Amino acid sequence: MISWRSTWSIYTRELMRFLRTAFQSVLAPVLTTSLYFIVFGAAIGGRMPDLGGVDYGAFIIPGLLMLTLLGETTSNSSFGIYMPRFTGTIYELLSAPVGVAETLLGFVGAAMTKSLILATIILVTARLFVDYSIAHPLLALVYIMLVAAAFSLFGFILGIWADNFEKLGIIPMLFLTPLTFLGGTFYSIKMLPKPWDTIALANPIVYLVSGLRWTFYGKADVDIGLSFAITLGFLAACIAVIAYIFRTGWRLRA
Repeated sequence: MISWRSTWSIYTRELMRFLRTAFQSVLAPVLTTSLYFIVFGAAIGGRMPDLGGVDYGAFIIPGLLMLTLLGETTSNSSFGIYMPRFTGTIYELLSAPVGVAETLLGFVGAAMTKSLILATIILVTARLFVDYSIAHPLLALVYIMLVAAAFSLFGFILGIWADNFEKLGIIPMLFLTPLTFLGGTFYSIKMLPKPWDTIALANPIVYLVSGLRWTFYGKADVDIGLSFAITLGFLAACIAVIAYIFRTGWRLRA
């Protein structure tokens, strides 16, 4: 049986850590989003044709949202579990009568809450630069929460795997960010010449960006069912890995 009191304690602790760094966690996405809209939306967007009947400035909103969510969710979650390991306070969690379910619900719930806050801030900021509407707001909310849950778990795994600060940042910096930029954040992969349009489909971030873009405009490069399936598959894989980590104590009790 799940102890909701334990879950709530972990959830509030993680959320308070986010609020303590609100200046960095909130202001940075606002400034970054504003710069992207100034450079891509205004300077370049004026020379770009509509993509699938969607103004270029509005077209890049889901990509920018995904770019920020993936980076912030992974970094927050990885840092949240790495620091207790680094300081040794992880043993307080391991020795407490708290199960894997409570731990994951607390960490993932906090990450999802942070993501919704960031998504709201980004969408409000985007409204200052371009007019847009969301075709399927409920599906967009569900999809954002699924992606946030999956990448908070991925960050959790990364924070357990890393044994120094360099490793903590190497995956987001060298892999996640480049794949997001190449995943159709600022363009449709249908604009790519052959065979690059087919090669781009090997990038898993393409399906995430495409799925969120479909919830906004009802149009995307990839079928929405496939995007949801890949997101759920990645979420299930992360849950399986974390269950193995807690069962074996890998890097937790070392």
